[in-house]
Amino acid sequence: MSVLFVEYPKCTTCKKAKKWLEEHNVNFEDRDIKDKNPTAEELKTWYQKSGLPLKRFFNTSGLVYKSMQLKEKLPDMSEEEQLSLLATDGMLVKRPLLIKEDKVLVGFKEAEWEKVISE
Repeated sequence: MSVLFVEYPKCTTCKKAKKWLEEHNVNFEDRDIKDKNPTAEELKTWYQKSGLPLKRFFNTSGLVYKSMQLKEKLPDMSEEEQLSLLATDGMLVKRPLLIKEDKVLVGFKEAEWEKVISE
């Protein structure tokens, strides 16, 4: 089984997640979110597969999120506007992302990843 692992290589959580994937012998395609930002279409598909609220895809602790004052702006934005905004800058997207054919995980929680990888 191969999965898509979307990360920012300088992120410590991403480094932990990558190490975890390697230790569990998971075949994965590695994608740097800064070099190849997800498109609005990819984000929409991932969001729908994840079952999570769209807000969970935003890196709320990031500098870009804070400088754009998105905490105040997001509630007034449509889903399409939010997806378009996420597609403009990989640093707005919460990471790491683990994309499997039918599942998408946002952030790294070992127990969640263990469950999805073993399915």
